[in-house]
Amino acid sequence: MTVKTAWLLCLLSLTGAVVLSAQAELPPGYQVVLQTENFPPFNMADNDKNFARDANIQGVSTTIVREMFKRAGIDYTLTLRFPWSRVYDATLANANHGLFSTSMNEARRPLFKWVGPIAKVERVLLAAPGSTIPNLTGLEQARQYRIGSYKDSAAAQALEKAGLEPNNALRDQENLAKLTSGKIDLWGTTDPVWRYQARQAGVSGLRNVLTFDRADLYLALNLDTPDEVVSRLQQALDQMKTEGYGTCNKHPELC
Repeated sequence: MTVKTAWLLCLLSLTGAVVLSAQAELPPGYQVVLQTENFPPFNMADNDKNFARDANIQGVSTTIVREMFKRAGIDYTLTLRFPWSRVYDATLANANHGLFSTSMNEARRPLFKWVGPIAKVERVLLAAPGSTIPNLTGLEQARQYRIGSYKDSAAAQALEKAGLEPNNALRDQENLAKLTSGKIDLWGTTDPVWRYQARQAGVSGLRNVLTFDRADLYLALNLDTPDEVVSRLQQALDQMKTEGYGTCNKHPELC
């Protein structure tokens, strides 16, 4: 064996030891408790049920998160629950819990550890088919209208931060019915989520009168989650992005 060969074998051995050491930082049986909600096309239960586990949960973000955990070598459970506020509060309160897909804003940033972005969205105000409401240039012009949104959603929080008082429903789909029945004038929601919901309900002709925010979607983890978990997941996601995950080419339902 040459000196060069011996040196390479030694280096490979040391590298493997470092990797094994890093993997060993997590305790045996470590598992992340992942939760999500119906937020199509990003995460959703089969048949739009309000509760589902593991294989019965679909969507773009679900596919990405599953692959992230697989590549990172981290075990997890996955549950879809209702309402969003329950999932959000559970992740805040419990170690090694995570939720997706959620946006990172100023208020949320210090509350979690973050992995992402997984995908991109826009917050919009929608008018009903045949509505005479003109296109708006800002949220200030929306004050004169009755706005419906989804409780504790980023869209609702953005509207509230701007000083508006949306009528928040427990299910975003309720706002579609309210809009088309004239109970609200505008629906504060997320694109492309509303497109999926409108198709499911057989509703067409909704009109975007204002795009008032753009955001990235993330996996949010409880602050007690080990940094090793966050690092492994982020590295896995970064690699996946080079392969097209999170883009229209890989997920045409996003565009």
